[in-house]
Amino acid sequence: VKYVTGIAPRVAAPTSPNKDKFNEKISGVNSPAGPKGVNDFYNYGNMYPQIHIHEGEYLHNNGFRGEGMTIAILDGGFYNYDTNPAFDSVRLQSRILGTWDFVANEASVTEDNIHGMYCFSIIASNEPGSLVGTCPRAKFFLFRTEDVASEYPVEEQNWVAAAEVADSAGVDLITSSLGYSTFDNPGFNHTYADMNGNNTMVTRGADLAAQKGMIVTNSAGNSGTDPWHYIIAPADGDSVLAIGAVNASGQVAPFSSYGPSYDGRIKPNVASVGWGTIISAPNGAPASGSGTSFSNPNMAGLITCLWQAFPEFTNMEILDAVQKSSSQYVNPDDRMGYGIPNMHIAYDMLMSQRILRTANIILGNDWLKVYPVPFISQFNIVLKGQVTGKTTFVLYDAAGRKVAMKSLDTQTGLIYNQSFSDLQGLPSGAYLLKYMDGKNKRTVKLVK
Repeated sequence: VKYVTGIAPRVAAPTSPNKDKFNEKISGVNSPAGPKGVNDFYNYGNMYPQIHIHEGEYLHNNGFRGEGMTIAILDGGFYNYDTNPAFDSVRLQSRILGTWDFVANEASVTEDNIHGMYCFSIIASNEPGSLVGTCPRAKFFLFRTEDVASEYPVEEQNWVAAAEVADSAGVDLITSSLGYSTFDNPGFNHTYADMNGNNTMVTRGADLAAQKGMIVTNSAGNSGTDPWHYIIAPADGDSVLAIGAVNASGQVAPFSSYGPSYDGRIKPNVASVGWGTIISAPNGAPASGSGTSFSNPNMAGLITCLWQAFPEFTNMEILDAVQKSSSQYVNPDDRMGYGIPNMHIAYDMLMSQRILRTANIILGNDWLKVYPVPFISQFNIVLKGQVTGKTTFVLYDAAGRKVAMKSLDTQTGLIYNQSFSDLQGLPSGAYLLKYMDGKNKRTVKLVK
């Protein structure tokens, strides 16, 4: 980062002896929370706009709120998280699995910078009607890897060490609102040519974490208005999802760092709300801050919920769906990358892939399968289209009487799922399901 200001709004804790490295401005929120999202599972209060821009409530409404998922947050300190009422649920349910300060080599992470607490609140807050985060029921590791009092390459080493611990602890997603380009000693500075996904230690470590199976998300940087206006490490990693910043209306933030990576890849990958993001103040009240440090955890929490819904998919398959669901996927640029992801669209894409995978497993080498047998009130059909045209299924009882019929327009080679439901009133016994198209006929024996 040009100065870890490059990544997130940071404000020193009231009792912190460290200087403020991040420079982001934090302000109070004067507007009342109001009944926002009242038809959803959560009343998100002030956080509703930054979740709704991604249709993130769709995941929460369908039961995917982070249960069973573990997130590691790498930052510069988590001042006050242990008393802040925004985290009551996390503390009472013992969902903070561990903490470690890689700078001071101690377990406590509460007496240093407050920036990590802000990021944590975007994901984990649970104060209905005021603050509800993007993944409020996950479990967490809180790791301090950043020394806000100085900027030296050892912080990249701390980052990699924390990622290694996260891997050993079974973490699903690493979210980091940190980044590196220049240092207190200019002899250590990275150049734009180093932002090629392969040169810096922190980027190599982040890519290795992704290779191990974790999702890694990172702030793109806050240098969009500086002479150095590029993304910073590890956001340049080819397996790292770099998050740029927009406001709740989808307008790109001027400070959000530019891509592409030095080797020409799309960066940032996507964008989320980091301009006027609602966060928790130390007393649990809503506050507002700006920086890609805040767009990153907003997106990371929703991605975690998405992966919860589709655990059989790999980390990179989840990220592929996130990018393909984004608002400018067909026309990416160097400010927002592929754009603003839509969790509803990503969910539907992955569900379609799940159905297709399941259908292929069910079919094996066949082109028509019916299950379950015997059936009770419903049976399902998986069909690999044999013709482009109309197909018909007719259900007959043992006496040859027609019981039900369904027609389907198919294309050769495509997979189709059909069902006969509401069959609980049929008497027990043998049935025949007859398939017909313009070229083929087939009969399947069924039992109720």
